[in-house]
Amino acid sequence: MERSLRAGRLATFVYFTLNGFLMGMWIVHIPGIEQRAGIGHAVLGWLLLLLGAGAFAGMQVAGPLTDRFGARTVVPLGAALCSAAVLLPGLATDAWTLGGALLLLGVGNGCLDVSMNAHAVQVERGYGRPVMSAFHATFSIGGVLASLTGARALDRGWSPAATLGTVAVAGLAVAAATAPALLRPDTAPAPASASAPADSAPVAPTRRRTPQRIWVLAVLAFMVMLSEGVANDWSVLHLRDVLDAPASTAALAYGAFATAMTAGRFLTDRVAARFGPAAVLRHGAAAAALGLTTAALSPSIPLALLGWTVFGAGLSGCVPQLFSAAGHADQDASATNVSRVAGLGYLGMLAGPAVIGPLTHLVPLNVTLLLPVAFCVTAACAAGVLRPRPAVAARTPEVEPV
Repeated sequence: MERSLRAGRLATFVYFTLNGFLMGMWIVHIPGIEQRAGIGHAVLGWLLLLLGAGAFAGMQVAGPLTDRFGARTVVPLGAALCSAAVLLPGLATDAWTLGGALLLLGVGNGCLDVSMNAHAVQVERGYGRPVMSAFHATFSIGGVLASLTGARALDRGWSPAATLGTVAVAGLAVAAATAPALLRPDTAPAPASASAPADSAPVAPTRRRTPQRIWVLAVLAFMVMLSEGVANDWSVLHLRDVLDAPASTAALAYGAFATAMTAGRFLTDRVAARFGPAAVLRHGAAAAALGLTTAALSPSIPLALLGWTVFGAGLSGCVPQLFSAAGHADQDASATNVSRVAGLGYLGMLAGPAVIGPLTHLVPLNVTLLLPVAFCVTAACAAGVLRPRPAVAARTPEVEPV
């Protein structure tokens, strides 16, 4: 049991890294794909909505499938679909084909995201202690690896199709080779904890009203994850178009952000234990606002890279605190509350950055980045919502009938 649990944990690390790498490779090739498709920032912004819509649809499909057939079956299939789909944007020649490619890539990403997180929960139950944050940190490591790999490929003059095709083949191989190490549905024990079992969650949400505080946390997650999504989709274009950076150098903007995000995720738990989650959100969001403002207004490439680095470090600890607060608000409805916050937050990360594209018709790209700055400032000002509250106060509203 212990040996299989360790193998399952290692496999989860691999899939999280693979997911971050696949999405990171799409991100660093956005400028070349945009140019090949013959579209501008505004059209790209609208097409990114299809990426978000596909991911949302993939999540809705993968959730029930994972509950029915187990993460051991769905995770490799989701990874294979995401790996194969990452090639498609590199082959797109116009807005229509790029839109279809992004829709399929989103579906693959959504399927992999939900199923691998379900397996991570299974591993966490087996260990009987928190291990989830480390998985999400390795997702960021995948993004860093994608930034370095993409920058190298661009520097050698490889086309997006050639690079993404190679990545697709490698991803399929990794997905197949890692699958046997995944846990079977009955391998890991499920002791009582703050994370409610999947088969018990559907009953509670239908009989309980989501308290107002959970919706406040969800809105903050939307703002913070929208800001994170802006870095994912527009950091490379910012350096290339605003500061005229070479393609290989522009790719490092996302790398700087992802590196800082990764380091922050490894350190956040200790910081939160010492200073509290409210302090993490307040100071982290404020630092993120300062970093993005610096990047947006910077006249030089090194200062802009520094700004994107500070932006990533500031944001790194914010979302985990919001998820944690939702999970601890009511032990009997923990999974339901987390789903509210995570769902709206994910919508912000995938669909929210699309608003930047249309805004570039009105103002320069760097000026549009002040919108997520405003969101970060709002999150910093509202950090008091994370202060601990009495259990009774948090639970009373939830027993009211719908």
